[in-house]
This record gives sequence, structure tokens and C-alpha cells, in this order.
Amino acid sequence: MTKFGFKIRTRSGLVVDNLLIPGKDQADAERKLNQIYRHCEILESKSVQQAGRDEAFDMDGIISLISRQDKEKAS
Repeated sequence: MTKFGFKIRTRSGLVVDNLLIPGKDQADAERKLNQIYRHCEILESKSVQQAGRDEAFDMDGIISLISRQDKEKAS
């Protein structure tokens, strides 16, 4: 799921910057944002790439790391 960054103005006039909302697409993220901050005004929006997160959850890489450690302990 992609995260989207928002800068908004709340209905009371407070500006909130750098809100990260996950969503399937920007419309989904905006829908979630409007559920949290009702009647807010979106001043800016952008897609945020998560560097390195895909590598952290690479299941094949984790399994090979574990099996490598098991082989080293057995030697």
C-alpha cells in the first residue's frame, strides 16, 4: 500500500503538515483523511515512496538468511 503525504487546514483554521495516510490510491487516502479530519481543506498532497521497506519484508531473503545462519552454526 502506498502512503500519501498531506498538508491540510482543519475546520478551525489550524494548518497540519506532513500527514501520512496509507491508501490504494490517492482517492482512497483522501477518503480516509476526510474520515479523520472532517471538513478539512487539502492544501497539498503527494505520493511518498518508502525506501528500503520492500527489502525489509522480502520473505525469500529472510528465509535464506536464517538457513545460512543454521549452516554456519552446524559447521
